[in-house]
Amino acid sequence: MFSILKNLWPWLAAIGSGLLATACFPPFNQSWLCWIALTPLIVAIWFSGENSRRRWLRNLLLGYIAGIVFFTATFSWLGALGDLYESFFLHVLSFLLSIYLGLHFAFWAWFIGLIKPATFTASWRNLLIAFVAASAWVTHEWTRGWLFSGFSWNGLGVALHAEWSMIQIAEFTGVVGLSFAIAFANIIAVTTPLRLFAEARTHQMRPHFDLTLTMVGVVGLLAFGLHRVQHSSPVKTVRVAAVQTSISQMQKLEGLPAEQVLDTCDKLSALAVQRQPDVKLIVWPEGSLPQRVSYDNLALQLPAILAERSGADLLFGADYQEGDRAYNAALLVSPNGESQVYRKVHLVPFGEYIPLRHSFPPFAAIAGIWVPGDFNAGTEHTVFNLTSGDVRVAPLICFEDTVGDLVRRFVINGANLLVDVTNDGWFLHSSGSRQHVANAIFRCVENRRPMVRAANTGVTCFVNEFGRVTQILQDDTGKTFNEGVLTGEISVPQDRQMSFYTRHGEWFAESCVIVTAIAILAIFGRRWIGRSAGDAK
Repeated sequence: MFSILKNLWPWLAAIGSGLLATACFPPFNQSWLCWIALTPLIVAIWFSGENSRRRWLRNLLLGYIAGIVFFTATFSWLGALGDLYESFFLHVLSFLLSIYLGLHFAFWAWFIGLIKPATFTASWRNLLIAFVAASAWVTHEWTRGWLFSGFSWNGLGVALHAEWSMIQIAEFTGVVGLSFAIAFANIIAVTTPLRLFAEARTHQMRPHFDLTLTMVGVVGLLAFGLHRVQHSSPVKTVRVAAVQTSISQMQKLEGLPAEQVLDTCDKLSALAVQRQPDVKLIVWPEGSLPQRVSYDNLALQLPAILAERSGADLLFGADYQEGDRAYNAALLVSPNGESQVYRKVHLVPFGEYIPLRHSFPPFAAIAGIWVPGDFNAGTEHTVFNLTSGDVRVAPLICFEDTVGDLVRRFVINGANLLVDVTNDGWFLHSSGSRQHVANAIFRCVENRRPMVRAANTGVTCFVNEFGRVTQILQDDTGKTFNEGVLTGEISVPQDRQMSFYTRHGEWFAESCVIVTAIAILAIFGRRWIGRSAGDAK
């Protein structure tokens, strides 16, 4: 029995890390667990498999198991597509996705196996190990965000999305700066007890600068955040209404009459004007118009009439046709009849296009059951100008509000208000919509711009420039999957000042990549020199 447990515990520890990390995110939101979530995996890698012939491979597999558990569990809401399409294949989509995403966890597990120290009694060594390990963690998160079009959701730093006083450092480092701090703390959480145990055996206690500096760093993040939120830029108050139609995706797939969709939008928009007569911007969600539109299409008549009648700009999502090219687009119709168009730049693979559709027909034939045609990707980060002046809108569509580098390009182009139109109805009443908001919050902090989110169903809300959700559309029971309209005032910054992150982008992540690469080269270089010296003898 003891022998079985000895062989089994490292794998149970890896699974435990995956489950602890999952609990940090919606629907569980136990963010405090992020500070210890990686410790079981670290212990398993450092203190098991000493006699393994290929320990590096064992470490890879431990990390891979942790990654598969985490990504399968945290993205389990993707299985809602299986209910929508009555497909077993789509029910296990999160597991299939984790087969790839788990490789990123595996890389980190392999790396920390390389850097395990011989002893844990020196503060400087523990701090160095934590620094390099945290850099490697950021490296894998950043790589996951762009490789094969990227899927950056639920990095460790996102676990702190509700702790607005802790996340303000993102204006300098991006959300990965928080991931760095969390991974760093996880390493110290392992080395500190080991060091205390070793010192107790030798009766030689030393100052624990590694633990002290880590705690000072965490408190420093909190202190900076509390200080930062007390200082805001000059603002202009704009009255905004966000419409949530709550039309199920099943109804759309079954061909809900266009008149019914437009009547719902019209009714809720009229309610918004009634509540707030001087509203300046009304936002409908992604895919609001049931038919494909073009620049001079009759389908734009209702939005144009409504904009003229209300005196407000109307921003909405629609399929947009331009010659033989189709786009997932956002349009802004002004009271004077003018319109502006943004063509979505960052398309979702397998949702808005099928990779290798034309070069690998068998694959396209299978995936094409759910995605019969491809959208084209836009090329410009178009910023909309509101009629009221001094407000320039970044019209984000769907998951674009989770892509840091993309959003900052809109802000560089002059946007001072982020607006996301989305349709999370694809994932029914799952936690997907709440995870979407959790990831989107960091775009506000990184760029110091407020955000308006209008969802077909899910989470319609307002977020200020400090990442705090100031208003949310929900019923008396707290549910967010309901028809309605959210009205309120948004404080839009007017000084056109850009944050450090906006100006310099993913400099922190790229620096961590360099640190990780140097560490790997140094480790293997030292081993090569050691082997060469041994051969020479």
